[in-house]
Amino acid sequence: MMRQGMPFFHYRDGTLCAEEVSLAGLADSLGTPFYCYSSAALEAAYSSFAAALVGLPATIYYAVKANSNQAVIATLARQGAGADVVSEGEMRRALAAGVVPEKIVFAGVGKSKAELTAGLEAGILQFNVESLSELQALSQVAASMGRRAPVALRINPDVDALTHAHITTGRADNKFGIDLALAREIAGRQREFPGVAFEGLAVHIGSQLTDIGPYRAAFRKVIALYRELQAQGLALKRLDLGGGLAITYRDEAPVDLQAYAAMVREETEGLDAELAFEPGRLLVGNAGVLVSRILYVKDARQRRFLIVDAAMNDLIRPMLYEAWHDILPLQQPGPDAAHGLVDVVGPVCESTDIFARQRSLPAMGEGDLLAICSTGAYSAVMSSNYNSRPLVPEVLVRGDRHAVVRPRMEYEALIAQDRLPDWLASGATGREGMKAARRRGAAE
Repeated sequence: MMRQGMPFFHYRDGTLCAEEVSLAGLADSLGTPFYCYSSAALEAAYSSFAAALVGLPATIYYAVKANSNQAVIATLARQGAGADVVSEGEMRRALAAGVVPEKIVFAGVGKSKAELTAGLEAGILQFNVESLSELQALSQVAASMGRRAPVALRINPDVDALTHAHITTGRADNKFGIDLALAREIAGRQREFPGVAFEGLAVHIGSQLTDIGPYRAAFRKVIALYRELQAQGLALKRLDLGGGLAITYRDEAPVDLQAYAAMVREETEGLDAELAFEPGRLLVGNAGVLVSRILYVKDARQRRFLIVDAAMNDLIRPMLYEAWHDILPLQQPGPDAAHGLVDVVGPVCESTDIFARQRSLPAMGEGDLLAICSTGAYSAVMSSNYNSRPLVPEVLVRGDRHAVVRPRMEYEALIAQDRLPDWLASGATGREGMKAARRRGAAE
């Protein structure tokens, strides 16, 4: 059996499976590395969160930044989820996956005027505005189109989420949100923004939170402001409480969803507001694995390295966040299998291309397959072509069926992304190309 949090990935007849699909079989047909997601895991995570919120006037907007594969978005949309997006690209993906515009929230600190225009043209539910400058720009864009943009002011409550510094977003020194004093000032100047309809407040203090305490502290501040602005005549109707609930990567005790929902009920009692929630990692994080093959076993003076064919360009979280991901062999080890300490590393030419340091793993050799767990969120979506490595496939399984939902990038497609200028395309290179360019310039 897999560890707690990933029940839909398990050993069957000695081989690791996603639901009823053998990961080794996928490796044989697709090659490695590849990502694999479980439909049942996605649906179960959504159902658990939705069940906790029963009785609240709540809508769930999946945070697309966690995993923007359209098959993942569509799976959650069919469960009832809307989409929380932070770019025009994510908005377009959500629309293409079947999310209706009225269930799309557009967040992010740096929306361009083109993105604001696209959101207005699509008819989305709400823009979460994060600065006075953005509010002014949105009002101007909307007014020029003869429209009023639905807005929620994202509040920075100056609350420490007690999570990794790189994923905290609610402190005063973070770039996100509007402080309470400025929000009050904006509310008092609402006539200065004719292209805006103030409909709500929003808050999001970070990601991978394991404690309800910071949520309660942030929600209390924002709810008090909500009541204050309503009393002053601002026609607010929606309170966006963000996301950030943790999953188990190693030994974290994630927030009890029932306790979280009970806290929300307590804090919002008597509040005249629709509630919006924006989970991302919670829904997809433990729904995916990255499957990789061991290329070489290298014994150095003080270390044993398992060099695998996945790399930091495929999964950057260990390098970026010092994140822990469980690693499992695809062939189930026996109960008495010997373990040893190894470093699991990739082939990219960087010392930071490491998935695990001094990890206790059962003996594995060249050609063996392994799964890097809990890679459904902030994994494939953050991948790149560094070292000119093609993006790897993504596979979605349902029961005993599977579908490739993003094919492996071909080298031809990778190279075709570049364009040569005319002085290079002509065949001249290096110093000859520079001389040819100078001659053309002199002639002109």
